[in-house]
Amino acid sequence: MFSDNLLNSKRILITGGGTGLGKAMANRFLQLGATVYICGRREEVLQKTTAELSATTQGPIHALPCDVRNLEAVETMIDAIWKSGPLDVLVNNAAGNFIARTEELSPRAFESVIGIVLLGTLHATMACGRRWLKANHPGTVLSISATYAPVGSAYVVPSAVSKAGVEALTRSLAVEWGNRGIRMNAIAPGPIPTQGAFSRVLPRPELEVLALDRNPMHRFGTKEELANLAAFLISDGSSYINGEVIRMDGGEFLQGAGEFSNLGRALTDKDWESLKPRKKS
Repeated sequence: MFSDNLLNSKRILITGGGTGLGKAMANRFLQLGATVYICGRREEVLQKTTAELSATTQGPIHALPCDVRNLEAVETMIDAIWKSGPLDVLVNNAAGNFIARTEELSPRAFESVIGIVLLGTLHATMACGRRWLKANHPGTVLSISATYAPVGSAYVVPSAVSKAGVEALTRSLAVEWGNRGIRMNAIAPGPIPTQGAFSRVLPRPELEVLALDRNPMHRFGTKEELANLAAFLISDGSSYINGEVIRMDGGEFLQGAGEFSNLGRALTDKDWESLKPRKKS
C-alpha cells in the first residue's frame, strides 16, 4: 500500500507500544523505515516486543519503561530520547478501559483510567510540544480516541470522559500550534480484537455477536488496518490534515445514529413487500 521508505528518518514514540494496537503500529512504522520508541509500564513486555519486532523488521526499535500517568517519568523519558535527536512523531496510544456500572466505580478506578488516557496524553503531548516549539522543529501528534468520545457511552464513563478530553486537546492545539509546524490528529477506531483488552469490554461470545450485528460491514476492524491509517496520518503526504478525528469503524457509529438503520437486519422480504406504497386504483 505504501512505499517502503514512507517514514524514512522519522523518529516516533508510541505510548503503550508493547501490546495490541501500539505494537501493530510499531511493526508497521518499522516496515516503512522509521526509528521507533515504545514505552509502557511493564518492562518485560516491552523487551519481548522489541526482540520480536527486531527479528522481523529492519528498522531500529527502542524500549523505555514509563508510566505516562507520572509527569516526571514522562519528562525523564523524553529527555533520554532527545539526547540522540528530537522526535518527529508522538502517538498517544496508552489506554485503560473496562465495563462497569458507574455507580459501583471507586474514585481510584476513575483516577486510573483518566490518569492513563487523558493525563498521559497531556503529559506526553506537552513534553514533546514544548521541545518542538522551543527548537522550531516540526512535529506530529496522533492520538487514539474512541467512537463514543463525542457522544459519551454508558458503562465506560471514565474512558468516555477521558477520550472526549483527548479529542478536545487535539482540536484545540491543532489551532494553537498549527502555524508553528505542529499537526494534531486522532483516530477513533471501532471494535478491533486485541489480546486482553478486547475481553475486558466484550467478556462473553454472545456480546461479540451483538457487536457484529451492529456493524454494517458485519465484521471487526483489524490491527493492520489501523496501523496503515496511522502510517498515512503521520506521513508527510498528509501534511494538510490537522485537527481531525478520523472514525474507522465500518460505519457502526452511523448505523447507531439512524433511527431506522437497524431495520435492514430485522425485516424480512415479506415485511418489505408489505411496506411498499400501494398504487391508487
